[in-house]
Amino acid sequence: MPRKKQSPRSSGERALIAAIRKRTPQRTASLRLGIGDDCALLRPPAGHEIAVTTDFSLEQVHFRRDWHTPESAGHRCLARGLSDLAAMGARPMAAFLSIAVPAELTIAEPGSSWVERFLDGLLALADQHRIPLAGGDTAQSPLFDESGSKQTGMVSADIVLLGSVPRKRALLRSGARPGDILYVTGALGGAEAELLALGRNPQAFRKLTKAAPGHPHLYPEPRLAVGARLPGLKATAAIDVSDGLSTDLAHLCEESNLAAEVDAAIVPVHPLARKAEQDGWIPSALHLALHGGEDYELLFTAPPSVKVPGKIAGVPIHLIGGMKQHRKGRPWMEITSRDGSHTSLDASGWEHFR
Repeated sequence: MPRKKQSPRSSGERALIAAIRKRTPQRTASLRLGIGDDCALLRPPAGHEIAVTTDFSLEQVHFRRDWHTPESAGHRCLARGLSDLAAMGARPMAAFLSIAVPAELTIAEPGSSWVERFLDGLLALADQHRIPLAGGDTAQSPLFDESGSKQTGMVSADIVLLGSVPRKRALLRSGARPGDILYVTGALGGAEAELLALGRNPQAFRKLTKAAPGHPHLYPEPRLAVGARLPGLKATAAIDVSDGLSTDLAHLCEESNLAAEVDAAIVPVHPLARKAEQDGWIPSALHLALHGGEDYELLFTAPPSVKVPGKIAGVPIHLIGGMKQHRKGRPWMEITSRDGSHTSLDASGWEHFR
């Protein structure tokens, strides 16, 4: 039965929290106590460890109010953390949202407020994966700078996710071994390609207020079911592709102290990236697949003796290369072109403060 909505009004923080509380379950198998007290109380499964991740969603960095619908911003906020849990092979237990917004975004006039629509997107994804929103914090974002001048208030949302993983079976970035095969789920470059389309014509996407397949930027699909299966397949290491294949592979190489070789001919390129190249928006779809961010696919390694299926939980799995000992004077990452030549693969995806 759908939850009855209550529009958060500008009557204060208590009203906003009460509206959020009405829309979230207070008890589940892993949640003893949810919103309403000083702390939530969780009950992890026996024999499991707790995985914790946190991610900011900042206006003008991770989304724009003039480009993204509130529902997309909310979905993406939660999807970022869920993808981290998937990369560890963890199952979600609870989510915690801290959000600061300008006061006008809590006013429902003439329809739902921006905050309520943000929660629509976040809670729809939470319901899909049966994750309770167990707490967090709310605040009004500042409207004045340090000199007292009026400015536009920005949205800042921080999602904290707790998951559980069987003891000593979490997938780490440091677990890869020489000779391991390198795999990736799904296809790459689609999120960056859709972002290009969004920037060219934001109005074309205004009606996308619910998650739908084929929108890897606006509504990414965290690979939780795949991640949960990887420990049983004897995967040795994993990371989610949030900052671009080249950058996230560099993290895996660094933590495992190994070099990687990627075969350009078998990197799965998303159809949206290919279309962007065909339409003349970009010179190379492969470049987007290698360096575009926010695909939220899983990059993982497994021994060559393990038979990794072509699909896991309905998601295609692609072999794209392998791991090897690093040789002095050689690049940490190389890419093999279709003509058989080897060139250095630089970490050229997203990085803050670059």
